[in-house]
Amino acid sequence: MAHYELVLRGGTCVLPWGEQVTDVGVRAGRIATIGDLSQAHAEEEIDCRGLHILPGLIDSHVHLREPGDPAVETIETGTRAAILGGLVAVFDMPNTAPSITTREKIDWKREFISGRAWCDMGFYVGALKTNIPNLAELEAQPNICAVKVFAGSSTGDLLIEDDASLEAVMRSGRRRIAYHSEDEFRLQSRRPNYTTGMPHRMHAEWRDVECAFLGTRRLMAIARKTNRPAHILHVSTAEELNYLKDYRDLCTVEVLLNHLTQTDEAYDRLKGYAVMNPPIRDARHMEAAWAAVADGTVDTVGSDHAPHSRASKEKPWPECGSGLTGVQTLVPLMLDHVSAGRLSLSRLADLMAAGPARVYGMVGKGRLAAGYDADFTVVDMKRSRTIEESWIVSPCGWTPFAGHRCTGWPVMTILRGQAVMREDEVLGTPAGAPVRFAP
Repeated sequence: MAHYELVLRGGTCVLPWGEQVTDVGVRAGRIATIGDLSQAHAEEEIDCRGLHILPGLIDSHVHLREPGDPAVETIETGTRAAILGGLVAVFDMPNTAPSITTREKIDWKREFISGRAWCDMGFYVGALKTNIPNLAELEAQPNICAVKVFAGSSTGDLLIEDDASLEAVMRSGRRRIAYHSEDEFRLQSRRPNYTTGMPHRMHAEWRDVECAFLGTRRLMAIARKTNRPAHILHVSTAEELNYLKDYRDLCTVEVLLNHLTQTDEAYDRLKGYAVMNPPIRDARHMEAAWAAVADGTVDTVGSDHAPHSRASKEKPWPECGSGLTGVQTLVPLMLDHVSAGRLSLSRLADLMAAGPARVYGMVGKGRLAAGYDADFTVVDMKRSRTIEESWIVSPCGWTPFAGHRCTGWPVMTILRGQAVMREDEVLGTPAGAPVRFAP
């Protein structure tokens, strides 16, 4: 009789080749068997009848703010939020205080998450003009998902805005580079047109469509010249999504949950709690984002979880902090989109498991398949629940989606064969490990 440490019984598994009601057997933290295990023996069994078992979902774009301000977010609280929201891994951005830009800081962060992270973590390393000669070495360090380039200014001190420096970055190393694509020169030239206290919707006017589109056109021209693969983060305009279809040999595309869910009416309702970079735009761009999800232009969906204190968000525009919380609400809201018919569970798994694995070169994650890590996001597509701020565990304590009712909810998060969240209860102790990437 076959023996397993864990068997998930009778769930609807979202497999790479389609949905199938079946069992999943786990040994040594990896998927050992997918199939009928009715005669098998297991140390632990979980009845998943009536539930969907997805490959462990990943948020490949978060800012956990550590080192930084623990009153806003920490690795412990941010990863706790992640598993409560059904995520098994997050990729953390480098624009902390101080930024993660050297081998020593990477080594510190890798060690620091031990005993603190509730889910697995990958790390971005930040590009500076001063560390360009070291980027090839830095991107090859264990657990680095990508070099992150801020081609337009956002939170923090990382910025590489000129073509010569961007080309030097692209000629240093070989892995796919992740970009914040806004044109810094256009941003700064337009900044004097806006004064403190103007309506928050001016954020989308200042950081306008051309600001994003120009930044992306410049990056693609240099990427083509250097033949360096790119991943454009948080693509927010219809113009960019159409344009990038001609660069699929070089470029992959991320769209944020926010740009699939919110339109510019949010500025009037949420004020500073709707301000992020690049901005929330009008319905034309949201419709284009969904069309790009439908036709395969989009490779990954992330949250760009970027918490700020309430005091910072409630300052007048444009002094208010730019960035929204999202790591805990990403999966529930995407499941709600599935329930509304905007995408399938298979496409969701592609965008938040197989997609990050493909774009960043993850090892052993991203699929429900034998030999892969036993990471599962178990969801109840019949459960209806309202997002409430009392559920949010990030110390900043707010979400722009408070009051949103979702149909579909994560009920269990399983990391390498161990349940770490079940029915809103966090289980065990933090066991997150650094994610492995192909060299």
